[in-house]
Amino acid sequence: MSSPLSPAHPDDTAGATVPFRPRGPVSAAVLHHLVDGIATAHTVLADAAVTASADIERDDDLQLALFVLYASAYGAFPALRPDLEWDPTLIATRRVIETAFEASLRRSVAVPELPAPTADAVARALFALTGAEGGPSLSRHLARKATLEQAHEFLVHRTVYTLREADPHSWAIPRLTGRPKAALVEIQSDEYGGGRPDRVHAALFARAVRGAGLSDTYGAYVDDVPVVTLASHNAMSMFGLNRRLIGAIVGHLAAFEMTSSIPNRLYAEGLRRLGFGDDVCEYFDEHVEADAVHEQIAARDLAGALAEDHPDLLPDIVFGAAVCLEVDDRVGRHMLDAWARRVSSLRGEDAR
Repeated sequence: MSSPLSPAHPDDTAGATVPFRPRGPVSAAVLHHLVDGIATAHTVLADAAVTASADIERDDDLQLALFVLYASAYGAFPALRPDLEWDPTLIATRRVIETAFEASLRRSVAVPELPAPTADAVARALFALTGAEGGPSLSRHLARKATLEQAHEFLVHRTVYTLREADPHSWAIPRLTGRPKAALVEIQSDEYGGGRPDRVHAALFARAVRGAGLSDTYGAYVDDVPVVTLASHNAMSMFGLNRRLIGAIVGHLAAFEMTSSIPNRLYAEGLRRLGFGDDVCEYFDEHVEADAVHEQIAARDLAGALAEDHPDLLPDIVFGAAVCLEVDDRVGRHMLDAWARRVSSLRGEDAR
């Protein structure tokens, strides 16, 4: 395993100009096309890989390929050619993978009984869902027991989403109207600093990782993170980028905001216990108060109002919330299980 203080560097593989390596033939072919502009048979490869995969949610090659295809839409890496964003063959490959990924999530994630399609009923159901007791708590471990190395690993996992925080959910803004749109814009305005670049949450997190001695270059640690971390980010990107899944991205954001305030307080406590200063902890401090407000807006004015205005979207709202809780819990369980075995939660060199 490379040290989290030494991010992966480009090499002479197909992904030479992005800061990570392919994890198999599909991701290699997708990178070859998006970086070098050379069309490959990635759709055929993806179709065969999906058919052969034992578990697409934990398939390194397919999840990295999907991550790269979504990164093209975000403009996350300059090396990914912008003129290929809407290339029909790349979109076809994305659809092959994400169709199978969505179907797998719908099978594997338990969804509670649907509430009545009213703002109050949906809010109550979401508070019940997000307030349910889960397994061992990653935030409590960070607060009380985590070592310095484990804190660094935690931050490395978080770089995949948090250095681009809020972007996946912002795809929903032009697809909403009325009360839900106003509620989402209110939340996202805070996420993007309320007009102050230095208060953008992704910028606060970038300062945190720099303060911890890590790289704030987006993608620097993609080689280091396991597939569950990529899958967590891919789920929200899939929900955000597909207009038909507008209910799912709204439910995802609601659950995300409703489970943020207390864990972030504990993360800040743990980081201070380990000797980190305000430059690292400020990001987590910011979310303690902000997300306590956001959870009310997200539950009632966003998710609840959307269900009230469009009852047909209620199943996907609840599905998106359940997926948020489950896939994020998988990342937490992965870290805690690794640390309980006294091994790193990051990928070793032998896995690359």
